[in-house]
Amino acid sequence: MNLHMRSIARWGMTAAALALGAGAALAQTEWVLPSAYPPANYHTENLMQFASDVDAATKGELKITVHPGAALFKAPEIKRAVQTGQAQAGEVLISLHENENPVFGIDVVPFLATSFEESKKLWEASKPTVEKALDEQGLKLLYTTPWPPQGIYTKKDVNTVEDLKGLKWRAYNVGTSRIAELVGAQPVTVQAAELPQALATGVVDGLMTSSATGVDSKIWESLTHYYDTQAWIPKNVIFVNKGAFEALDPAVQTAVTEAAAAAEERGWKLGVEKTAAYMETLKSNGMQVLAPSEELKSGLAEVGAQLTEDWLSKAGDEGKAIVDAYKKM
Repeated sequence: MNLHMRSIARWGMTAAALALGAGAALAQTEWVLPSAYPPANYHTENLMQFASDVDAATKGELKITVHPGAALFKAPEIKRAVQTGQAQAGEVLISLHENENPVFGIDVVPFLATSFEESKKLWEASKPTVEKALDEQGLKLLYTTPWPPQGIYTKKDVNTVEDLKGLKWRAYNVGTSRIAELVGAQPVTVQAAELPQALATGVVDGLMTSSATGVDSKIWESLTHYYDTQAWIPKNVIFVNKGAFEALDPAVQTAVTEAAAAAEERGWKLGVEKTAAYMETLKSNGMQVLAPSEELKSGLAEVGAQLTEDWLSKAGDEGKAIVDAYKKM
């Protein structure tokens, strides 16, 4: 082969290599995944690990960038953003969307499932219905993770439900708004990312939320009492736009679902582990962490019974079937 031919051959090999490199670059897919919670929150940390696991399993073919703290979309906007393709995946507190479908609010029916064990059973009973509802909206369920049990925060003693009357009560879904109505409090809609400012400015002076949200918002700077009522265990749901998922190569789809399964298992363990740590953080920052009185528990049970009845009336036969299946577990 003469010099001219060798030059042509080398050029051809170089061009082929560049073409392969360009093909690899073009094959890389990038997703954005908005979340409403701070970077240090364990839900966000779990999301970051999920994204890292997908990156490693696909050798960089799928990159997922997590945007925490409601930086891209506010909490109630995330689901719609994923449905319309403005984001490929997202994380939401599923009960935010109970108005769309009652089944999205089953985990916040008070006193239906109050331990992590019970909550996991409730999720198993409701998952097929939730998954179907999301699918009909163009979303594919990836995984779910629980929050710590919900308690009451105030800056005064609360011995009965009557002591909640008149409070500016933070509401973030249908259930918490309804609780305010039933106890005579004033519901004020405030999402997690806006809670620290709402507390600091006195927009709210009472709420029912988790120890995790209490720590995230440094709630001890505004309120003084935490009553460990363990009313319910809400869950975050992580999903992906079906079109975005179906556009992936089958091997990449498998990597995503396997990473999601690992994230779900890890997330439930984190929920249990973090709950005790969050309670200690509240105490160490001067919060009075208290067990509810018998009178308060009795009053909340009545509220819970009314809310269960409300939910079942909305959810109909489908809801009743889920509750019946859960109670048989």
